[in-house]
Amino acid sequence: MFSVKVGIIGGSGLDDPDILKNRTEKKVSTPFGDPSDALILGEIDGVQCVLLARHGRKHSIMPSNINYRANIWALKEEGCTHILATTATGSLKEHIKPGDVVILDNFVDRTYSRKQTFFDGEPNHPIGVCHLPMEPAFCEKTREVLLEVTKELNIFVHERGTAVTIEGPRFSSKAESKIYRSWDCDLVNMTCVPEVVLAKEAAICYASIALATDYDCWKETGEKVSVSEVLKTFKENVAKVTNILTSAVPRIAQQNWDSTLTEMANAVRNSDMLK
Repeated sequence: MFSVKVGIIGGSGLDDPDILKNRTEKKVSTPFGDPSDALILGEIDGVQCVLLARHGRKHSIMPSNINYRANIWALKEEGCTHILATTATGSLKEHIKPGDVVILDNFVDRTYSRKQTFFDGEPNHPIGVCHLPMEPAFCEKTREVLLEVTKELNIFVHERGTAVTIEGPRFSSKAESKIYRSWDCDLVNMTCVPEVVLAKEAAICYASIALATDYDCWKETGEKVSVSEVLKTFKENVAKVTNILTSAVPRIAQQNWDSTLTEMANAVRNSDMLK
């Protein structure tokens, strides 16, 4: 019933088009405007994929100005059944060390200026009001695939994690960082929301590979978060994330997703007040 196509949303430093074979570029527009960049169409082990640089390929778009709705809509229109997202995160827990991989399973939203639904009442947009359940926040079946491949690759992974998404582009104050720790959040980033929300509203199986790059600023000793520290950790660990992506894509394609995708579409339909 469904033909698998995997969208890959690359975060900072994690959007290398060389992971795709037989690449072509496609510029698209959507009812919500233009996505962050051209779509890169290609294949991983014969599986159709679409790569999109979240911040643009020159990293010229700050987190609050990313057109999340256009990004997700463009991937949906291109036929993506899945989205594997990568994200740079600050660790809020001592045991989640810089360089560690976390497969997210929940989020806390601390953004305040981002549009989080396609159902906004504007002309040519979906009709209705969508009160979408967000538990589970991420696709559990897709998360399981990511966990399987990390173990097979002998990559140490934290199997669950809650990310608090802040507005940015500034980093947190120490007081804010300590508050997020008191909420038992594991990581802090700037892009998980509304991406995860919109993907679910689009009935796309969405999972996120988070790379911890620093300890934010809550620790009394050691390095505080900085751009140079983040970039250094990227360079040391980008191959790890790339290996997870390229191993997960064919594994996803081997499975039947009909019931999962049908269930997700029905959940969206049943959440629309006008349906």
